[in-house]
Amino acid sequence: MSETSDLANGDAAKSELDRGPTTSERSAKNQIRREQLRVLYRSPGFLFGVLIVGFWVFAALWPSLLTSVGPKEFVEAGPRVKPGSEAWLGTDKNGWDVYARIIYGARPILIVAPIATAMAVIVGTMLGLVMGYYRGWVDEVLSRVIEAILSIPIILMAILVVFTFGRSTPVIIGTIAVLFVPAITRTIRSAAIAESDLDYVMSAKMRGESGLFIVGREILPNVTGLVVVELTVRLGYAVFTYATLAFLGFVGSNITDADWGIDVSQNYEQIVRDIWWPSIFPAIAIASLVIGVNLIADSIDKALKS
Repeated sequence: MSETSDLANGDAAKSELDRGPTTSERSAKNQIRREQLRVLYRSPGFLFGVLIVGFWVFAALWPSLLTSVGPKEFVEAGPRVKPGSEAWLGTDKNGWDVYARIIYGARPILIVAPIATAMAVIVGTMLGLVMGYYRGWVDEVLSRVIEAILSIPIILMAILVVFTFGRSTPVIIGTIAVLFVPAITRTIRSAAIAESDLDYVMSAKMRGESGLFIVGREILPNVTGLVVVELTVRLGYAVFTYATLAFLGFVGSNITDADWGIDVSQNYEQIVRDIWWPSIFPAIAIASLVIGVNLIADSIDKALKS
């Protein structure tokens, strides 16, 4: 009788595991997501960040709608004219309109940074999930590789790679992506390790689910919030990294192209002669984009923790 009861209880437990999340559990999760979105959309920081980033995205996509002057078009006011009615943000040493160059200069950085960040997040998330779930020798080997890469300063590594393979846009994108993968991997790995010890993962194992299924269908949805935060945070770092490479002259083949980092590099020496606007305004553009992205990242993080 006892054996029959144990078997019945075992079958009942297995049946319960096979059913997975109940309707009430799914409803509770959906309610939590709605509350998090409500908190996010009511956050002044998030709205302000979206406004800033949205403006620069608009500038990158349709620069001609924001200025009628080309980035290399000589302005009648002449070179080194202070900000005023003739040129809103003044002109540089070549007589080019600083405002127009800032508007057109948004495109390169908003092509490279988001693509590189997306690539890094995809690869880093996959590696982190595999390392955190399987552990063992896979985790040990990849952890040592990640530690080796993290021990080298990002900018130094980026300069070495770009100097070796060239300064084309695909190389720049690939370089930034590879440099950000280790930090993302380590973060997702820690989250995956914590999730792997929870009951729902154990239940999936008892149901006989494959490791790939557990990683992709069970653990990944529960670390999606962290992935989104990593995406926004690393995007800010990517903007700064690209701008730094441009300032150092490791981006593009033509220094006359409109690019925020290049413009700062070409004009910063004139600050001591009180010609500050050709370099300060592009620097403010870089800072504003990074601040906008960070505001969004902080708001998302707070909403997920609410």
